[in-house]
Amino acid sequence: MGLRIKILSGFIILALMLAIAGIWTILELKSTGFSIQALLDENYQSIFAGEDMIEAVEREDSAILLLLLGNWQKGRQQLLTADSLFLDKLNFAYSNVTIPGEKTSLDTVKQRYLHYKELWQRPIVDTPKQGNIEWYFRHTHLAFQNVKDALNDFNNINNTTMYNTASMLKQRSDRAIMPGLIAIVAALLFTLIFNYFVNFFFVNPIIRITDRIEQFILKGTPYIAEVPTHDEVEKLSESIAHLCNFAEKEREK
Repeated sequence: MGLRIKILSGFIILALMLAIAGIWTILELKSTGFSIQALLDENYQSIFAGEDMIEAVEREDSAILLLLLGNWQKGRQQLLTADSLFLDKLNFAYSNVTIPGEKTSLDTVKQRYLHYKELWQRPIVDTPKQGNIEWYFRHTHLAFQNVKDALNDFNNINNTTMYNTASMLKQRSDRAIMPGLIAIVAALLFTLIFNYFVNFFFVNPIIRITDRIEQFILKGTPYIAEVPTHDEVEKLSESIAHLCNFAEKEREK
């Protein structure tokens, strides 16, 4: 194998190692990026929907208090607006179900909300319920708390899933770093090995050749340099040996 091929082979192997590690790292990071985007698109949106539903039922609770105070117009308007927001976010949450247990939790939310809605849909103003705080705490407020508890359970499912997914993404990001670390270590080891072969096939033979030439010139020692590299350096040594033999013969004349 020629010296040029030996050196070129070393650089090609090193380049392939770095290229494989780079492609591996890029694929892992790209996959992690897609997972993060999916996490944002799914769990975060469900959590936001749950928070909006909690806000909606809290507005309804405030509206019921307005009705208890006899403010029919403002109370009913606030109830209808909050109800529309709640149902819209509930439908969105149903369309975004992606994890186990999420649909069951939403079914519980829906069931409790419909019961709560039945309570405030009935007339309150100009009935014995108006101003009846005991009725409010015994019925509507209890139903309101039940809906909030169900919504908190729904959000906890998504929060737990999001945490577990984030932990998984951290592990994947750690795996994405590994190819780079492996490439660095492998490159260092290969550089040491490559340096050894360069010294063995190129530097050391050149040093021996130079030393034998100096001995031939200064002391007249016959040029003998074993260079078993089977490449251009060995051919160079053989040519120098022929040249030294020719010079020796010319000196003897």
